[in-house]
Amino acid sequence: MENFENVTAVPKANVYFGGKVVSRNLIMPDGSKKTLGYMQSGEYEFNTGVEELMEVIEGSMDVLLPGETEWKSFSAGEAYKVPGNSKFQVKVPDFADYCCSYR
Repeated sequence: MENFENVTAVPKANVYFGGKVVSRNLIMPDGSKKTLGYMQSGEYEFNTGVEELMEVIEGSMDVLLPGETEWKSFSAGEAYKVPGNSKFQVKVPDFADYCCSYR
């Protein structure tokens, strides 16, 4: 994971699932958007509008991607893509610190 320079950080948090998932938006110099977030232990389902690249910074998550029948595990330093206009499921055994890039 790299450091982000010359970005605009949006102060208002995105809060989901009763506060168990929280993220903050970053607007990159080229206008693209990323979120830095944290998930507590739990099971979640997310919807996407555009393709997303999810990078696990710390912790781990098990993911059921659209069209898949088997869960895949991702740990710190690993990433996965989720197609736009889809749903995916996440199980977090302990916690997951992540960065999501929107394409």
